[in-house]
Amino acid sequence: MGLPKLVLSVVALTAVNCVPLAGILVLDWDATVIVLLYWTENVIIGAYNIVKIAMVKVDRPILHLTKLFAIPFFSIHFGGFCAVHGLFLLFFFGLGDGLESFSPGPTWPGPFIFVQLLVAVLAQLWRSRPYGMEWPVIGLVLSHGVSFVQNYLVGKEYLSLSIGELMSQPYKRIVLLHVAIIAGAIPIVLLGSPIPLLLILVVAKIWIDIRLHIKSHKLGSAGGGGGRKEGGPEPAAEPDSRRREVRSESM
Repeated sequence: MGLPKLVLSVVALTAVNCVPLAGILVLDWDATVIVLLYWTENVIIGAYNIVKIAMVKVDRPILHLTKLFAIPFFSIHFGGFCAVHGLFLLFFFGLGDGLESFSPGPTWPGPFIFVQLLVAVLAQLWRSRPYGMEWPVIGLVLSHGVSFVQNYLVGKEYLSLSIGELMSQPYKRIVLLHVAIIAGAIPIVLLGSPIPLLLILVVAKIWIDIRLHIKSHKLGSAGGGGGRKEGGPEPAAEPDSRRREVRSESM
């Protein structure tokens, strides 16, 4: 997918990432609120990725059975990743009344405890959300929805990506982006969340987000370019083999 076709999703991504600027300037949001918003974006990205795995094309119908393993595995693994990140917010930033009131309830069976932990963390953080945070969250859902439709469906990334690539894709973006965000947010919190530093944090996040978004979807559309995409044309090497067969028959 060329750069012009990414414009719509990049514009939507940039617009929704500018909302925290209004929160800082109008609603007196501090660094903890910004980090909470970006953590919520992790959960949104994971939810869309589950839909992508469910819709990705496979070579043979029998391989759809692998999705029955891939989706629960991704939900548990990525859910645990986000849950630990959320617990860090509860502990270090003191969001949601901290860890004192945290109670996930009766334990879910087996590894699904990680999903339970994510649900509990999400519920506690959401209960303590600051005023007006619902709107940027809705904006993030819509922004990633635009990207999903524009790049994954219309751009046919579902034809070129594999289940394995989709399961690892969110980590490449989130680890780099959110390690940088938290590393930048900690000193800002310690300094009392001065507005200039908050603005720098948000602008830096926008810049990194756009760069990673463009790189991810350019690679996604190029993936599998050397082979056959499900439902697509055969590789370019096939005409050469046909010519060799014609020459052998004529000899």
